[in-house]
Amino acid sequence: MTLSINGTQFGQMVLHGAAAITLQKQQINDLNVFPVPDGDTGTNMSLTIGTAAAELRKGGASSVGQAASITAGALLRGARGNSGVILSLLFRGLSKTLKGHDEADGALLAAAMQEGVAAAYGAVMKPAEGTVLTVSRLASKRAVEAAAENNDVEFVLSEAVRVGYEVLAQTTDMNPVLKKAGVVDAGGRGYLVILEGMLSALRGEPMPELDEAAKPAKADFNAFSAEEITFAFDTVFIVRKSSPGVDLTPLRAYLDSIGDSLVIGEDDEAFKVHVHTNIPGDALSEAQKFGTLELAKIENMRTQAEDVAAGKKAQSVDDLDQVEEELERPAPSAPEKRYGFLAVCAGEGLSTVFQDLGVDGVISGGQTMNPSTESILKEIEKVPAETVFVLPNNKNIIMAAQQCVGLASREVVVVPTETIPQGVTAMMSVDPGLEPDALLETMSGAIQNVSTALITYAARNSDFDGFEISEGDYLALLDGKLFGTDRDITVLLEKLAEKAAEAEFVTLFCGEDVTEEQARAAQELFAGHCPGAELSVLPGGQPVYYYIISIE
Repeated sequence: MTLSINGTQFGQMVLHGAAAITLQKQQINDLNVFPVPDGDTGTNMSLTIGTAAAELRKGGASSVGQAASITAGALLRGARGNSGVILSLLFRGLSKTLKGHDEADGALLAAAMQEGVAAAYGAVMKPAEGTVLTVSRLASKRAVEAAAENNDVEFVLSEAVRVGYEVLAQTTDMNPVLKKAGVVDAGGRGYLVILEGMLSALRGEPMPELDEAAKPAKADFNAFSAEEITFAFDTVFIVRKSSPGVDLTPLRAYLDSIGDSLVIGEDDEAFKVHVHTNIPGDALSEAQKFGTLELAKIENMRTQAEDVAAGKKAQSVDDLDQVEEELERPAPSAPEKRYGFLAVCAGEGLSTVFQDLGVDGVISGGQTMNPSTESILKEIEKVPAETVFVLPNNKNIIMAAQQCVGLASREVVVVPTETIPQGVTAMMSVDPGLEPDALLETMSGAIQNVSTALITYAARNSDFDGFEISEGDYLALLDGKLFGTDRDITVLLEKLAEKAAEAEFVTLFCGEDVTEEQARAAQELFAGHCPGAELSVLPGGQPVYYYIISIE
């Protein structure tokens, strides 16, 4: 048994905990349905504690207080997602109690665990039972009781883990969302995996290995629809405080009024916010009243949920290699001209179209692939222009693009293009002789004359605009509204061609799954119904949509 631990031992325990959850992160992802079914809790917790592991490997922490402080500081800045922020708060409270101590016995560790729970509960505006908060609270309660029985660190931690797993098994019945999916809480499981890893280090056991033969429980993500997610954008950002004692109470109240799943972690120098909201730009603007924005991350949880339900890997900025690449922002390009242009699109054909129209850069993204604010900002800095116009070409990307205003080293103007056809028309209306405001007005005005039709497919049974849709149906949307459904894509093309009969210009961008023969057939169909229109058919190469059709 181990009566007490020092800084070196505490650091090794955290390294073991980080390794344990890294090996099991996908199992934890597969449980993730609360607060939204986006399947990333294991990844978020793994990346969060991974930042602490990286700092601890640098050494220099001889006391347990120093090691806990290094861990907590790294976790605060590296926290990702709701679960990662809560994990950072659990360790922040732990650090507060261990501060100034060379070693920690069972009683001190138990008290530190309880302080961590208090910090987590204090930061979550609306705590829900059956989550990591419940698991950590009852595990730490048992730790205090165990310390009174035997003031040994190993015994205290082992009892906390044992009771924690008992509580975890009960979370299915505590939370209606978990009960619906038939799984335990993902965050609670992740927390216990970390504690169990720390305990194994204390016992001198080797790093844990994943049992490939095991078949852990997996949530039924198809039981949820993206429409059930009230607040779409998972918004995380760090702000350096304007003063150490700044009161964040007004900010908490405001953020709680525009979203949910709010968690705020802080130390003397900075605070980190996690919130689910539909207006992330407003959240960032309000937070800047309390300090200087350092870093922001915005993800669309609805598209993540759709990807997971379809058996795909959810698009996320929490892919470690991608995040590291984004954070290594190159030096801004020196301005060589007055105006530059950036467009967001997916598909080589569409990229070529925008480049031919004069954009300086193309950001890969679109439906189900929303680029982060950081990735957009990175591309803005590459454009050698005094003023950069950004064309998001998707309504879910406009907000992320708008966050770059004021963050870049040059003026940024976001043209509110919601579709590819709007983006193309906006670029065709560019007059470089105009002042920025006038040019924005011209481009914005031009897109009002464009109608956008999209043809895609239904990945599952659902309800859209009051219409029942069956898996495998083709869907036609016109200016964001359901235009029609059919099992035959030609029927939808013909109806859209009839709708475009009076148009002057019609352009069909063919998706990656459209063959040359199908493209020719679509061209002939539109030519027959739109004899007065200038008709173009181009290979767009876009995923998701078979056809993106511009009608002017």
